[in-house]
Amino acid sequence: MGYTIGQIAQALGAEAFGALDIQVHGVAEPTTASATDLALATNPKYAAGLAQGQARAAMLWPGADWQGLGLQAAIIAPRPRFAMAGLSAMMDQGQGFGTGIHPSAVIDPSAELAGDVCVGPLAVIGAGARIGAGSVIGPQCFIGAGAQLGAQAYLREGVRIGARVRIGARFIAQPGAVVGGDGFSFVTPEPSNIEQVRSSLGDQGAVKNQSYARIHSLGGVEIGDDVELGANACIDRGTVRDTRIGNGVKFDNLAQIGHNVVIGNDCLICAQVGVAGSTQIGNNVVLGGQTGVSDNLFIGDNVITGGATKVLANVPAGRVMLGYPAMKMDAHIDTYKALRRLPRLAQQVAELRRVVFKSSDNT
Repeated sequence: MGYTIGQIAQALGAEAFGALDIQVHGVAEPTTASATDLALATNPKYAAGLAQGQARAAMLWPGADWQGLGLQAAIIAPRPRFAMAGLSAMMDQGQGFGTGIHPSAVIDPSAELAGDVCVGPLAVIGAGARIGAGSVIGPQCFIGAGAQLGAQAYLREGVRIGARVRIGARFIAQPGAVVGGDGFSFVTPEPSNIEQVRSSLGDQGAVKNQSYARIHSLGGVEIGDDVELGANACIDRGTVRDTRIGNGVKFDNLAQIGHNVVIGNDCLICAQVGVAGSTQIGNNVVLGGQTGVSDNLFIGDNVITGGATKVLANVPAGRVMLGYPAMKMDAHIDTYKALRRLPRLAQQVAELRRVVFKSSDNT
């Protein structure tokens, strides 16, 4: 489906110039754009590529001389990257799942589906599940007994939603995501080697062979509105109380959220982040890729962690953290700079020792 430059600009709340009736069917980088593409040259450093492509129209940065760039039309938004959110939504061709309920889907008679819900091939929907209007359940998805999905849910291929999970409106899950798996909770009959290590900070005493008994997950998962879950990301159900995710939280691929975790609103949880059980995370928190958060901690509002940070203690609101163990980013950078100076410092100390000892020998 194509859109004119005028239609796109109006939808994005942006300014349009030139031949507004030019129709485009996709977006492309400037060097590879065809005559029916909208070229994305939202920064001056990309402008040179327009001459190599065939685009007649482009999305440009504020103040750009679109005519000087040889274009017939241009869209200029105050914040081009933000405009990309709306533009990409307009141009997204989807996965082609089709409409209606596929004949191979297995839906329990007691499940409640709104009239316009789409269910793909080999999907399974359990007893008492409820799915809101406008939802799309992709191929080979599983929705457990008593689970609830709000309106306009969009589940890609192979998503698993466990029993009694409750999810709000406009939930998006990428392929292989799992919500409502059991938590990683095991216990030994006597105090375990792990418990001794934690209490002593390393000395585990006499090592014993131990077997682990399973603690079953009796709680569920509660997820707010406008949450997105990346491919193969997992959110475990609670042990007794629910694991809770607030509104607007976005998870990247391979994120792992443990049992009883509570996450506030509008957080970004990047790829390969792991949050251990019973930790509480505030609002507008950003956990950079591969951040690890230990169990039973509290992270305040507006905290940001850099990539591969390991959080082993509570973090007050507003802190920017980095390193292992996590510390304030500026302190970590100062420490790293000092660490890089250590070889030179050691050499200087050795030279001073030679001078001192030589002086002592002469006296």
